[in-house]
Amino acid sequence: MLRSGFLPMATLTLTLVPGGLQAQAPSQPNEMPAAFKVATDSWDYLRREEMIPMRDGTRLRTIILIPKGAKEAPILLTRTPYNAAELTGHAHSAHLEPILQGYDNVADLIVEGGYIRVVQDIRGKYGSEGEYVMNRPLQGPLNPSAVDHSTDTYDTIDWLVKHLPESNGRVGILGISYDGFLPLMALVNPHPALKAAVPMNPMVDGWRGDDWFHNGAFRAQNLTYIYEQQATRGNDAKWWSSHYDDYDMFLQAGSTGELARRRGMEQLGFWRKVAEHPAYDSFWQQQAMDRVLAERPLTVPTLLVHSLYDAEDIYGAIAVWKALKPKDSGNLLHLAMGPWNHGGEIGDGSSLGPLKFSQDTGLQFRQNVLRAFLEEHLREKGPKADLAPVTAFETGTNAWRRLPGWPVAGGGTAIAATPFYLGAGLKVRVTPPKAGEAPFEAYVSNPAKPVPFRARPILPVGYDALHTWPQWLTDDQREASGRTDVLAFISEPLSAPLRISGEPVANLVAATSGTDADWVVKVIDVYPDEVAAQPAMGGFQLMVSADIFRGRYRESLDAPKALKADAPLVYRFALPTANHVFLPGHRVMVQIQSSWFPLYDRNPQTFVPNIFFAKPEDYRPATQRIYHAPGQASFVELPVVK
Repeated sequence: MLRSGFLPMATLTLTLVPGGLQAQAPSQPNEMPAAFKVATDSWDYLRREEMIPMRDGTRLRTIILIPKGAKEAPILLTRTPYNAAELTGHAHSAHLEPILQGYDNVADLIVEGGYIRVVQDIRGKYGSEGEYVMNRPLQGPLNPSAVDHSTDTYDTIDWLVKHLPESNGRVGILGISYDGFLPLMALVNPHPALKAAVPMNPMVDGWRGDDWFHNGAFRAQNLTYIYEQQATRGNDAKWWSSHYDDYDMFLQAGSTGELARRRGMEQLGFWRKVAEHPAYDSFWQQQAMDRVLAERPLTVPTLLVHSLYDAEDIYGAIAVWKALKPKDSGNLLHLAMGPWNHGGEIGDGSSLGPLKFSQDTGLQFRQNVLRAFLEEHLREKGPKADLAPVTAFETGTNAWRRLPGWPVAGGGTAIAATPFYLGAGLKVRVTPPKAGEAPFEAYVSNPAKPVPFRARPILPVGYDALHTWPQWLTDDQREASGRTDVLAFISEPLSAPLRISGEPVANLVAATSGTDADWVVKVIDVYPDEVAAQPAMGGFQLMVSADIFRGRYRESLDAPKALKADAPLVYRFALPTANHVFLPGHRVMVQIQSSWFPLYDRNPQTFVPNIFFAKPEDYRPATQRIYHAPGQASFVELPVVK
């Protein structure tokens, strides 16, 4: 506002040009400061951004959030490829909890506990220097450099405890998914100040059952992740779609390799490695973190967190538990599992899809398990946590169980691997097949019309409000059971509860008229025809455990081999861990099919050296037979609690 009688001053500039002077319009002063300083006096935290040097000189962007007035505070570290600024900026707020409320934080626990929160971009991503390698392997045959995630974590912790006077010098590392893989790396030659590790839903073995393959079948919809994660440092290049329905997009392209070519993915180093290593060779074996850690002592208290409905990394946490627990003489290892999707333990765990648990299981985990674990190990004289070796939520009864091990039921009970036989007339029963009954069931698997893994249209993988990908494992399976290319074996209604704890194991005697085949096995809880308290659950078919196996790996996971056409062969493979009770009146169903698309790429059903590059003429219909005769019994072993 100008006072009356005063006019703004302007400067007239004269410029010498050929023929004389020329007047130029006056300049307008810039209203923006050279560097704006945010007024943070009213904030309840201090925010620092540091470029922490690693041993090779590479600097990693690290965001540090310190509660105001903090003294002797423990440090909670997460290392991530997903943008530290975004993970610490979920809101624009003067308060710490809102900015942390979201992935990948346990905001309530961090704030209530007065922790110093540290989030770091791993090398090569977002604000950090260096080169990016997907799940960078440890130093060795797959990594000739002098650095890896183990050394970077060590160097980061060393810097933090020397430069944060507000801390007590004790560090915990936690994270979900890729961020959960990184705490496992931290356990390799750990820094002395690392006092606790919490790998949640970690990527462990990309071929056996986590992000990239399951038992040799490639998870085609994850092409989008590879594309966006590797194309640029800041994930600026976005996957572009050509169809609303992913089913149509993948089917129209032909092979997954062809779709990748159309998107220019041959430029991406990790995709080239995936395409070059379709079998479980040394490339995958040497990176499997359960194998890596099994060769080393466990010296850091570790809490593994597993989600029973994890659509991305349902294999990893249990694999690490099985690898480490037998050598855990110091009782440093704990396992928690709940009825969550991928990362659901940090949010509201009251329900998932149509399932209602009558309690906030996520909050209960954070308050009763995670908080107690961290307080014991990150405080100088922390209270002893009253934790069982295993804290497991039991679906069906919707109850938490404190268990002495896994799979161990506790309370004087035992686990018995009990075969549930597939029988004539599409029956599931506990008695083996008899002579004189029909010896097999058959269906035609046509790659031109693969079985969709969920009801169409199928949207891309996504976590916003428009996408239901995170809950797809709770989808009703009736859509599949009505197809002619899906076999649905079912039991009589149960007269008593059937409790299972552990990994079901599929044991199929199957034949194909082709020279390769995929086998999908789903163990399903079929609800009564009517459910008074929740009518929409009447007749609902809930997957309890399910997976796929690529037939070419029947004899060897690292040496694929063509199948003998029309020959009954045995396929035996484990399904993901379950902790479930089939209630009285419910029925046990086993569905079998030969495609699960486009979650997994199509098997051409003709043996080719590399399915990624199968040609259109390689994809052929095949007749599949599932045998249930004496000496050729197909069954699913359920880990029944006796």
